[in-house]
Amino acid sequence: MEDVVIIGSGAAGLTAAIYASRANLEPVVISGALPGGLLTQTTDVENYPGFPEAINGFELMDKFRKQAERFGTRFISDKVVKVDLQDGGPHKLTLGSGDVIETKALIIATGASPRWLGLESEQRLKNKGVSACATCDGAFYRGVPVVVVGGGDTAMEEALFLTKFTSKVTLIHRRDEFRASKIMGDRVLNNDKIEVLWDSVVTEVLGDSEVEGVKVENLKTGKTTQVECKGYFAALGHVPNTLEFKDVIDMNEAGFIELKNNSSYTNIDGVFAAGDCADHVYRQAITAAGMGCRAAIDAERWLGNHS
Repeated sequence: MEDVVIIGSGAAGLTAAIYASRANLEPVVISGALPGGLLTQTTDVENYPGFPEAINGFELMDKFRKQAERFGTRFISDKVVKVDLQDGGPHKLTLGSGDVIETKALIIATGASPRWLGLESEQRLKNKGVSACATCDGAFYRGVPVVVVGGGDTAMEEALFLTKFTSKVTLIHRRDEFRASKIMGDRVLNNDKIEVLWDSVVTEVLGDSEVEGVKVENLKTGKTTQVECKGYFAALGHVPNTLEFKDVIDMNEAGFIELKNNSSYTNIDGVFAAGDCADHVYRQAITAAGMGCRAAIDAERWLGNHS
């Protein structure tokens, strides 16, 4: 029986591990399908405090992991395929290997995955001009044109944010009206640096070693054009990695875990959540780390009251 198990090894999971291990809880981290989380797929990280010269995303997560290991965190390179959660515990986790782990407290830090159009060129040029986070990468595109794909509030926010750096933002939306709130849509339409291509889809991201443009098809006319750009931002929302907890943990309509009273507590006693799987608003490494800290402290105090 473990005291605490953490599912996920991104910024939230590893920060929770650092705090839990320093509290002598000897946490176990189940690394998941993408050890280190989404940040390992990012090149330079410029907005994480303490690294004025920027740091490679994989290197940053490696430092997180080494810090957690230093205090006694144990890691299992596997993923959870089935859960049996009980109010007050113990909680049973079945891994892909078939092994079953029991724990008194559980921290869910499984993150979220960005939605993509599903183009081969999107994946090939990821981190070479293709991004799903304007807040993370926008400053790399100073004075150059970029493209944003989407029509919801996320797309509006990304496009408006990018106007602070870029020479022009082309917003491509498959419908003839935005899905976004009217106030956000109006802000985009009234911004001189943003051009909207309605009824259109990106069929290919152009470029060999970096993004050079996109191929766009108008869904009404069938006409194909090319838009020159140096950055391509998918703003189609995120999918929380919470499928294994469906019908067990309370979630919102989009699948993000709901937390109680500005804490990390879920609806099941002894189960906590942190990071992007419970955050549909910010989705930043620094906020995920803060949530991981909160989850570890909440778990430590919960264990102290249930020993």
